[in-house]
Amino acid sequence: MENMRVRPPAVAGAFYPANADEIVAMIDPWLAEDLPVPRQDPPRVLIVPHAGYIYSGAVAARAFSLWKNAPQIETVVVIGPAHRVPFYGIATVSVDALATPLGVVPVDTRLRDALVAQFDFVGYLDEAHGPEHSLEVELPFVQRVVPQAKVLPLLNGQVSTEEEAAVWAWLWQQKGVYFVISSDLSHYHPYEEARQIDAETARLIEQGRWDALNGERACGFKGIQGLLKLAERHPLQIARLALVNSGDTAGPRDRVVGYGAWAIWEGMTQ
Repeated sequence: MENMRVRPPAVAGAFYPANADEIVAMIDPWLAEDLPVPRQDPPRVLIVPHAGYIYSGAVAARAFSLWKNAPQIETVVVIGPAHRVPFYGIATVSVDALATPLGVVPVDTRLRDALVAQFDFVGYLDEAHGPEHSLEVELPFVQRVVPQAKVLPLLNGQVSTEEEAAVWAWLWQQKGVYFVISSDLSHYHPYEEARQIDAETARLIEQGRWDALNGERACGFKGIQGLLKLAERHPLQIARLALVNSGDTAGPRDRVVGYGAWAIWEGMTQ
């Protein structure tokens, strides 16, 4: 373990606390809330926001709370948009683990290397992951609800819906693999306008309309498109858990960012 290569946290102290006790004190009460959901088995996919915790942490926790006491979750594939470094394809990391103030999360290197070998548009690009927040902010939630799990971080660059869907279809067949799609919704509209845009985006997601999604509606739309394309062949049940914006949580209402959370199960209602 001495030679383990670890990606250090880039946004601890900015997007979320840099102190482990402060993280736990902030997110554990959110995770403790019991929500009415259509099924009791853990959802295969969560769609969650990735803003600072004061803005969207409670929304993300609504989804992550559904993974409590889920030993069947062995690997969490965390999929999000690259905000800082442009590239073609889908980028993972070459390191062995990802660090947060709560400790180190091991990367599922076996699954990662098999995925890279399977698709020529998937590769290692630590430079893209180094400064990126969209995946990192989800890790403390993963650590609190499924501490046994490994992770597979995937950043989307310039990638087609067909390529994204192919990766989803391949990963979907892997036992014990669950998914987090990291995405905020609309950006910097006035409050009421944002509410209308995000309500329409929510309807499109729930109707499977992958073709109508774009970066104006959801910055992580590529991951959502891949999931919804998969739903054309694998029946999925999508439940909306929350739909708010920064004007509802911790920000002014003149320029807001939208946040939604969804849980997605395989098959229809059990």
